[in-house]
Amino acid sequence: MTEEFDAVVAAVRDRVTPDDEERERLRAVTERLTERTEAATADLPVETDVVLVGSTARGTWLAGDRDVDLFVRFPADLDREDLEAYGLQVGREVLPDGREEYAEHPYTVGEFEGFSVDLVPCYDVADATAIQSAVDRTPFHTAYLDERLDDDIAADVRVAKAFLKGIGVYGADLKTRGFSGYLTELLVLEYGGFRPLLEAAADWHPPVEIDPADHAAERETASPSRNDEVGTADLAFDDPLVVIDPTDPERNVAAALSAANVARLQHYARESLADPREDLFEPDDPDPLDAEAVHEAVVARGTTPVAVTFDAPNLVDDQLWPQLRKSRRGIVAELDRRGFDVFRSATFADDRAAIFLELAVADRPAVERHGGPPVHVRDHARGFYEKYAQIGDDSSDPASPPYGPFVADGRYVVERAREFTTARDFLASDAVFEVALGAHVESALEADYAVLVGDDVAALADDFGVELARYFSPKP
Repeated sequence: MTEEFDAVVAAVRDRVTPDDEERERLRAVTERLTERTEAATADLPVETDVVLVGSTARGTWLAGDRDVDLFVRFPADLDREDLEAYGLQVGREVLPDGREEYAEHPYTVGEFEGFSVDLVPCYDVADATAIQSAVDRTPFHTAYLDERLDDDIAADVRVAKAFLKGIGVYGADLKTRGFSGYLTELLVLEYGGFRPLLEAAADWHPPVEIDPADHAAERETASPSRNDEVGTADLAFDDPLVVIDPTDPERNVAAALSAANVARLQHYARESLADPREDLFEPDDPDPLDAEAVHEAVVARGTTPVAVTFDAPNLVDDQLWPQLRKSRRGIVAELDRRGFDVFRSATFADDRAAIFLELAVADRPAVERHGGPPVHVRDHARGFYEKYAQIGDDSSDPASPPYGPFVADGRYVVERAREFTTARDFLASDAVFEVALGAHVESALEADYAVLVGDDVAALADDFGVELARYFSPKP
């Protein structure tokens, strides 16, 4: 199988390696862009320098990618407000048609001679352990890898990136929660190539810890407060994959990586080694389902689909998706608690957003059982009994229990009216706002939302046909 694997990798390498013309084009563009940026900083009242970072700086970008990351470094003692103001001023001058984006602080995104450019201000700190902003580390990542990547490893990095893209786990954004470019580079470097990485990943038993710069001793004495101060939350090191940043012993490079995506890499690593083929290196988006196909899928499964739909909050993805996931978890937990047994769930988002759930139980009885304390726990048992006995005596509506209290298995039990007998009733009520929702999702629901049940969820196909195709035909 080695020959087949090598042939596939060679074909992919040829496809994803930029040719000489593309390399020269990138070199010329980045040179002009750097000169333009240096000119824009010349009149600022502080000293700066401009540094190219990311895959274009390290020679690990894929053929056809046209992304450039350019950082402007400002003095470490500059006020944050001034850093942001000067950074945006430079961004407007260099990329006049650009737009402002926001991560930990604002930066400028725009087009320059056909390339997509991120122009980011950062602090010029002594080393990555002295960061004041999370992006301050990035130039140190580039310097670290520049010293260690040779042409063969860089070629294998490109193959690894193509593979991770093909299986849908590339990108550390909080929607994907996959492998960042830097993480991919470190893993290929650590294992000595693409195939050794797959062979290692196929046998991982998470949690897996990799410490490229042997920082274990430093990490034992490092203060856990610094990353908290700059807004990261990656110090626990209890993730399924831990790759300690060689430039900063307090950071796990794989902190954003989900356990599901670690498992997906393991699955496809084994599949690629056992049955090498090029289609694993190509993203495979399914054909979107139309409303009729969604209806057929729902009927075939015999579950009760429910969706909460609303206008997606106007947030960047890294802010939106954690809130959507939190909201989905809160709704799922509450529906499960109320006995509707959520079979599976998902979250979709574009201009509209949907929390999609399949229920194994569509309707619940009008009454629910509520167990009290054992009868022998005298004081608590008496309080429970008297409370529900009084409610029963005061009830003038024979259709509204409680039934009881009575004794079952040595404890008092009452059967009381169930608040919601269908998931629709619960989701359409104010009670949905009592679950743990993301703050902006809660605001969006307060403005307006709809609840779709059964065949009505087929209407989601107009906006989310591809997502529904993935949902109803899941793959590892």
